[in-house]
Amino acid sequence: QLQLVESGGGLVQPGGSLRLSCEASGFSLDYYDIGWFRQAPGKEREGVSCISASGTHTNYANSAKGRFTISRDNAKNTVYLQMNSLKPEDTAVYYCNAKWGLMDYWGQGTQVTVSS
Repeated sequence: QLQLVESGGGLVQPGGSLRLSCEASGFSLDYYDIGWFRQAPGKEREGVSCISASGTHTNYANSAKGRFTISRDNAKNTVYLQMNSLKPEDTAVYYCNAKWGLMDYWGQGTQVTVSS
């Protein structure tokens, strides 16, 4: 079964950190560009960060710059999103997306809640 599985979400206080993981099963991520997206209640899904298949190119939404870091470990078939200095407005369901040509996979999402 081809799937992406996100993990690492949870409840954290403002200023705290979380590391999200996106692991692929049934296929290799080696050739896929990976994006992290999030969707807050009542809002549209938005892009947070992305990383190229080679890992040499990364991009961040303005809201994530300086606080989030995307990385990948192809040996573990996993992509990470390190999130620091979390704010209540970061609360959302976070999804990873793997794209290569016409191949396009989404995970089921992991909830991140930032609250005191």
